[in-house]
Amino acid sequence: MAEFHEQLKKAMQIRNMSQGELCKRTGIPKSAMSQYMSGKFRPKQTRTFLIAEALRVNESWLMGFEQEPMDKKPLPKNLIPLKKIRFVPILGQIACGKPILAEQNYEGTVMVPEHVNATFALRCKGDSMIDANIQNGDIVFIQETPVVENGEIAAVVIGDEATLKKVYYQNHTVTLLPANSAYEPLVFKKEEINDIRICGKAVAVLRYIQ
Repeated sequence: MAEFHEQLKKAMQIRNMSQGELCKRTGIPKSAMSQYMSGKFRPKQTRTFLIAEALRVNESWLMGFEQEPMDKKPLPKNLIPLKKIRFVPILGQIACGKPILAEQNYEGTVMVPEHVNATFALRCKGDSMIDANIQNGDIVFIQETPVVENGEIAAVVIGDEATLKKVYYQNHTVTLLPANSAYEPLVFKKEEINDIRICGKAVAVLRYIQ
């Protein structure tokens, strides 16, 4: 059975990772890491896990059980690994139909993949965007921005109310177009444009299967 400090140094060499970088990734003080590397002390389970994660090795291998492979075992075929995630706030509901009061009530948080550039999320209400595959009850992720391109779906505040629509600019007119022929577009001209404000564009949709 190999010693922890031997496995640690072997993994650091294979991963080409310095002590300083390992400390940075794990949050473990350099003084403690030096003791682990020298073999004077072995880390507790929590720190062993952090080190194994940073070096992408099995904990059991790192602890000296040589029968285990160094690399983490692949997941079973029926499982897929989740990408890195983060949390964004859900700020109440937004109308997919007639505008509703834009009360930004904090409802908690929702997970979103790290690559999705979202600032916050809103819960959709109504069916005016069903042809854009946005349904009642969906959570739509919004990237905060005051301007969107023609045809992009945006969260728009009209006075004290909010709605989710496609936005089109033409001359001195802004048209908020639903994605459902049962609803009429909302058209704003000249000074009326001052009554609307774009909060951000929709970048992703989450739907829970019931």
